[in-house]
Amino acid sequence: MQKTELEAGMVVQLNPEKCKNPMLGACMMTVSEPKSWGAQGYVQALGADGKMGGQAYYRATWEEMELVGRAVWLTGSAAN
Repeated sequence: MQKTELEAGMVVQLNPEKCKNPMLGACMMTVSEPKSWGAQGYVQALGADGKMGGQAYYRATWEEMELVGRAVWLTGSAAN
């Protein structure tokens, strides 16, 4: 992805070939903090026993992600 204007709440997909954490490859990440080098955001984890899961936070560089759109609902600290 080329450097662009990101805002909190935007959704990017992590490139499975370039993502430095292979466990997050191809996941959708909700941007919580745009940065000059890319973005900090989270991948929403699955819950258990009928409860919502937590967030797996990640710092992605521009080359690790592609813009998808905007999230409708935000969770965790990004919702505040």
